[in-house]
Amino acid sequence: MNNYNSLISLIKERIEQKDKSPLYVKVAETVKQAIQQKLLVGGDYLPTERELSELLGISRITVRKALDVLDKENVIVRSRGSGTMISDTLEYSLKEPKGFSQQVVLKGKRPDTLWIKKEVIPCNGDVAKQLSLAEGEDVFLLKRIRYIDDKPVSVEESYVPVGLIADADEIQLSLYDYFRSQNITLTGTKSWVSAQLPTDEFLGHLSLDEAVPVLLIKQIAHDAKGKVIEYSVNHCRGDMYVFVAED
Repeated sequence: MNNYNSLISLIKERIEQKDKSPLYVKVAETVKQAIQQKLLVGGDYLPTERELSELLGISRITVRKALDVLDKENVIVRSRGSGTMISDTLEYSLKEPKGFSQQVVLKGKRPDTLWIKKEVIPCNGDVAKQLSLAEGEDVFLLKRIRYIDDKPVSVEESYVPVGLIADADEIQLSLYDYFRSQNITLTGTKSWVSAQLPTDEFLGHLSLDEAVPVLLIKQIAHDAKGKVIEYSVNHCRGDMYVFVAED
């Protein structure tokens, strides 16, 4: 992005709004908004601190604080000598039960989902063990391709006890949004992460010609009573995700 006029205009409009948000927060929020609107895309460079300060008429300290926020949230990548670039990766929390879509939106990016399967199947031994069910008991299999800003990034399978889903067609972009609509509250997750080679199926679903590193993420999500309500098996592009597990 060589022409910053649209970005600067957007930030100035936000700065002029009369609310109590600190200036640096307004700047950081607007950069994420610009990403959502595709005024900025992964790989674009931002103006320097000095340029932003001059173009916006605010102090370099304020600009630096805004960039610090964006850096901490993995929205940007800062490199000495190269400048500040919009990140292509998503910093994804393995601990917070927010779900993919909500975490993507909070990073200023746009999520999307292409459903491959929504069907009831008898569960195998691994799924039965994770969901505390009898082997062969019916579960919902929800399989989809996940997108960030129109770029396919993962193939995910979720297994959910049949009693928790009244109508699978009501599940749109987010399974967790559906849970919330049914007054099902997720309070925690547990994850297992390993690396593996990409399969032909994975490459085909993501329309990739060349092999990329793949992270296999197995995760259980439980409610306030500790009952496991989802077991997921996710194959994620290792070059598109940064996974974080907080204490």
